Amino acid sequence: MNYPKHVQIVEVGPRDGLQNEKQEIPASVKIELINKLSAAGFHNVESGSFVSPKWVPQMATSADVFAGIARKPGVIYSALTPNMKGFEGALAAGAHEVVIFGAASEAFSQKNINCSIAESIERFRPVAAAAKANNIRVRAAISCAYGCPYQGEVSIASVIDCLERFAEMGCEDIGIADTIGVGTPALVYETLSAAAKAFPVEKISGHYHDTYGMACANVLASLEVGVATFDTSVAGLGGCPYAKGATGNVATEDVLYMLHGMGITTGIDLDAVCEAGQFISQALGRAPHSRVNRALAAKRAG
Repeated sequence: MNYPKHVQIVEVGPRDGLQNEKQEIPASVKIELINKLSAAGFHNVESGSFVSPKWVPQMATSADVFAGIARKPGVIYSALTPNMKGFEGALAAGAHEVVIFGAASEAFSQKNINCSIAESIERFRPVAAAAKANNIRVRAAISCAYGCPYQGEVSIASVIDCLERFAEMGCEDIGIADTIGVGTPALVYETLSAAAKAFPVEKISGHYHDTYGMACANVLASLEVGVATFDTSVAGLGGCPYAKGATGNVATEDVLYMLHGMGITTGIDLDAVCEAGQFISQALGRAPHSRVNRALAAKRAG
């Protein structure tokens, strides 16, 4: 297979990974986690979300987190922004990139934000325009691209429709996400092959959850299409607060182990990521979900 020689990993643990945690995590812990991840070699760390604390209480400290991190030159510190108020918060905090989102599932969109897919994406137009005016990167995410907790199957045509809407809005990168982790390699390959005909493959990223244990296999299928950017979460943190039973994002450590074993470079220090995974897992009072992290920890202890 003609796999990419280099892969970029967007570390989403501090935002997507922690947003669903019930226990309060102090800003100081989030700051230390982000600093550890920056030091490990990531070029993009999703560091917070400027959403209503009523809906996502865990992200209420995002402004404090952005103010407290030791910013490393060359690292993009990104933030999820659901609306203009969120964008203004991200702008004030000095975020380098904002993330906007829409679901490929009509049922998911109606159930969660009471509007159609087209309407939900259109709401982000002023956010994208404001970001461009302020020289801030815009990244889009298409959720429920491989399946929906409400309607089941999601058509590839719907995914491509979302992709084209975000592309027309001027998004620099577009992520195609398996929010509930039901995707399989064949479906991922087919979907991304179609996406690559509608948008430059080098600007497409993959985002996989490991609910059915398919995440690393789906990363591999993505590589076969030529996708070379992936969202991953240190220690396998995360889930989807609106998709019952959806387990965490694919663990950063597991993806790095696979990629490095294939001779694909990332510029990221796996041992340093494992240390960051142990740090946040201890703060949460549990073992890392990452199999690689647990295996390497056992090896070191032995």
